[in-house]
Amino acid sequence: MNKKAINRLKAVLAEQGKTNKWLAEELGKNETTISRWCTNEVQPSMDNLVNIATLLKVDVRELINSTKTTK
Repeated sequence: MNKKAINRLKAVLAEQGKTNKWLAEELGKNETTISRWCTNEVQPSMDNLVNIATLLKVDVRELINSTKTTK
């Protein structure tokens, strides 16, 4: 079963030169949790997404892949 890439967390961290370890420390989370979010194995809660967006100074929508299909 293919995992759908719901969030763009890994890409946004890379764009900003930030690491999973940095994010884990900032949020007070385990690095394994951050890794699972970055690989889309599990998804962060909306509260966590908002906190991440604030830390990265981006709109929360930049952390989520669009579900809209173009025709």
